[in-house]
Amino acid sequence: MTCASSPRSSRRRRLLAVAELAAIGIVTKNMGEAARFYRLLGLDVPEPDGDHLEATLPNGLRLMWDTVELMKKLDPNREEPTGHRIALAFDCRSPAGVNETHEQIVAAGFRSKDAPYDAFWGQRYATVLDPDDNPVDLFAQL
Repeated sequence: MTCASSPRSSRRRRLLAVAELAAIGIVTKNMGEAARFYRLLGLDVPEPDGDHLEATLPNGLRLMWDTVELMKKLDPNREEPTGHRIALAFDCRSPAGVNETHEQIVAAGFRSKDAPYDAFWGQRYATVLDPDDNPVDLFAQL
């Protein structure tokens, strides 16, 4: 029996054919600031108009934002999470791109968690924080 014909492999193939990651949702306390931050990363984020906002990335994945107020309506028992809730990583295409993107975001008034550095795994790396304190990594191959 080969792996391709095993029941486990067939089941995995069926599951992969059904489920495809299409969107990532972020809960935000300030929709306007979230839109402004992610525009600095090059995303085509529309002007906020309500409790929900989304942008489709060039690869087809949707990045969506919902306000805390909307989430409380949808789940009255929702508790604000603590700690590292989500991390996103943006490929800046070059080490200089990491430096420039980091500088642009900090100059716009957002916070840096880690200034750009050459990581031991062979990438230029930096981390900034979005308006809801979610870490957003900036990277490029050295």
